[in-house]
Amino acid sequence: MAKEISGYIKLQIMGGQANPAPPVGPALGQRGINIMEFCKAFNDKTKALAGKPIPVIITVYKDKKFDFEIKSPPASFFIKEAAKLKGGSKEPGRSIAGSITKKQAEEIATQKMKDLNAHSLEQAVKIIAGSARSMGIEVKD
Repeated sequence: MAKEISGYIKLQIMGGQANPAPPVGPALGQRGINIMEFCKAFNDKTKALAGKPIPVIITVYKDKKFDFEIKSPPASFFIKEAAKLKGGSKEPGRSIAGSITKKQAEEIATQKMKDLNAHSLEQAVKIIAGSARSMGIEVKD
């Protein structure tokens, strides 16, 4: 028999650095989840991704048990990393903060492919290029 789901929690936590402090503790505590159990399991799974922001979707069941699914880091993180920038442009569309190459956009697209809503690598590259443009980062051929 399938467990009855009481809800979902979406968080973005640095890989290998989950702790009971906000935002993790309050989000899990109000659902009655064992916070330390989640933190230990999350940190074990994300040791290899230490220091990267990791989106996680936590499925909470009626009996206070939980499962969680780890996604790949956001495209903006990879774009900033490729362009060697701390952040995007303050005025995207007017001023350009930096640039990435088409090859770098393809590498990012292959890393993000499972989380993107695209059927082919070409479509995924277009999504990544659009994200870069909206950050004020140019994609060069």
